[in-house]
Amino acid sequence: MGTTYQLQIVDMPDALSREEISAAVTTLLMDLDVGKFSTYAADSELSRFNRHPVNQAFSASAEFVAVLTLAQEVAALTDGAFDVTIGPLVNLWGFGPSFQLLAADIPDQQRIDSLMQSVGYGFLEIDAATASVTKLADVYVDLSGIAKGYAVDQLAAYFDGIGVENYFLGVGGELKIKGHKPGNQSWVPAIETPQDIESQVYEIFFSNGAHIAVAGSGDYRNYFEVDGVRYSHEIDPRTGRPVSHNLAAAYVIDASAATADALATAYMVLGLGAARELAERTGQAAYFIFTSDGVGFADYVTDEFSSYLRTD
Repeated sequence: MGTTYQLQIVDMPDALSREEISAAVTTLLMDLDVGKFSTYAADSELSRFNRHPVNQAFSASAEFVAVLTLAQEVAALTDGAFDVTIGPLVNLWGFGPSFQLLAADIPDQQRIDSLMQSVGYGFLEIDAATASVTKLADVYVDLSGIAKGYAVDQLAAYFDGIGVENYFLGVGGELKIKGHKPGNQSWVPAIETPQDIESQVYEIFFSNGAHIAVAGSGDYRNYFEVDGVRYSHEIDPRTGRPVSHNLAAAYVIDASAATADALATAYMVLGLGAARELAERTGQAAYFIFTSDGVGFADYVTDEFSSYLRTD
């Protein structure tokens, strides 16, 4: 998935060795990555689906159906701000597996409009009963906004299944936290300052023993500049263009890391005003960092998130 993972386990199960657990984790993550959700692996399930003919049912794995079903739910919730059919636009702007965009090749509106004809979550039809997915147009699906979160959820399910009661699991910036760290102390995740410099802590919060998932998204790491204009990897599927607003980062706490991952991405597309309204309306724990007067940063925290900013 183009990133690293780190797993902190407090109570190792007696029945399994560290080597056995490590091997199981590697197998699980490799299957979800190159086996299922990678656009960089030509033989992954996702790559095969993207090559599959239009209007012909694609026999899908349970994991593939689960991720696409959740993605469609978040797409509907956010009025299309999150849309996994965004793949052609991601590639067009140089953030996909094929190439990096050249400065002289900034897409014009005609190219964007042409690709927008095959972007839209309504072009996917999922039949859970038969575990099949059908493309109603020649779409190209990119799951990078949800797959890492789903992988964290699957890791958590594995450790829950072998009886681990206290852990801190991270794949990239997506986390799943349960119980306490040694000494019965709260896990203390950090929110990063949204700047493209050496990592700095903007805020910390406390899990307080809760079983939670955390995901963040921002425009401060993966971007390029041409003639003084900054182009973010956060592409708005409704316009076909990188976002251009003052929301710098969004963090979400949820029971599901996949949901948190997708919502954080959607909030970054929506921008501060619409993201704040949606988070408040749905009772979502969310933390937004935005640029203030073009100089420093300010933040907005929903009530559901603010309870994690203090320790018990």
